[in-house]
Amino acid sequence: MFHLSLKDIHLAAYADNKESAIRQVAAALAASGYVSERYIEGMLEREIQSSTYLGNGIAIPHGTTATRDQVLHTGVQVLQFPDGVAWGNNQTVHIVIGIAAKSDEHLTLLHQLTRIISDENLASQMAKTASADELYRLLMSTPSSHFLDASTITLDIDAHDLTTLQALNIARLQQAKAVNAAFIADVLARPPIHLGQGLWLSDSAIGNLRNAVAITRPKTPFTIDGQPVGVLMTIAYADDQLQSLLSPISTLLQQSKAERLYSAPDAAAIIALLTTTTPQEATALSADFILPNEHGLHTRPSSLLVNTIKQFNSQITIAHLDGSGVPVDGRKLMQVAGLGVKKGERIRFTAVGSDAEQALTAITTLIEQNMGGEIA
Repeated sequence: MFHLSLKDIHLAAYADNKESAIRQVAAALAASGYVSERYIEGMLEREIQSSTYLGNGIAIPHGTTATRDQVLHTGVQVLQFPDGVAWGNNQTVHIVIGIAAKSDEHLTLLHQLTRIISDENLASQMAKTASADELYRLLMSTPSSHFLDASTITLDIDAHDLTTLQALNIARLQQAKAVNAAFIADVLARPPIHLGQGLWLSDSAIGNLRNAVAITRPKTPFTIDGQPVGVLMTIAYADDQLQSLLSPISTLLQQSKAERLYSAPDAAAIIALLTTTTPQEATALSADFILPNEHGLHTRPSSLLVNTIKQFNSQITIAHLDGSGVPVDGRKLMQVAGLGVKKGERIRFTAVGSDAEQALTAITTLIEQNMGGEIA
């Protein structure tokens, strides 16, 4: 989590326009010793290049690569504008988070911030609160919905019994600090449940420390008492946010498409099946890339990507294969920028629709052109 203290939060600010708001947050960054006074030049230039508005009334002004030498220490300043500030394109900003960061540190900050502020209700509360303590609490709260990623998925194991699969899942959940000894003992004492079509499930009502899902898939499906075994899911649930996982599982079973979990080429494809609202049709097209941008997928290249994707009718998701692997909506800047993809890391685009092929071609061209070059 990024460092933030109460002295970095400023309530009830007022600005007549966007430039005034940016100058105020730049002055706060300078007064706190994060940047020199010249950093404002980069912040204003950055806004000219591409808007730093993320959505939900939140903007994150920051400098350009040319003014990174003006950053003295990595840090943020948060200014609340209860009356709102016109940010262009009929967008109104209530929370301005000024970022000062060297190198690609801003990607980590951006990833953390966007995961926190992507909640519309949270953003509304931050805009209205009259308490710095409350705004601090809202900003520093840790989302608990992030429960499935590649680190808890084990594929193509040479196993021929559920006990082996169960042991691997338990080990993954232990590593994630999601379960305790009571959970392990209870799960091992009860056989998994066959949901149908080779999909098995195990869980426990005790010993759950945090939301997490472990998935193990044997290299070759086998049978137990005449029932096929293709995938075993072991679930730890600390609250009801895991309910979001049940809908895609139910849909796969109802449509007799659970076999897609067995044929998915990698962990990212399985995560997409279980987390995205975009239909994972057999006709879906995908393309993987290694991000070439020197400074990563920050807001400017993210904006270019989103604008390119919006030119097509197809539903397009983007997954950070070297991150969580959870796909995000390619039309939402906040989610794309929040992936935190750095240079040399892998990303996957999946498109479903009548112009999916054309969309991926346009995305390929954009990436090959280095997202328009590194000017921010």
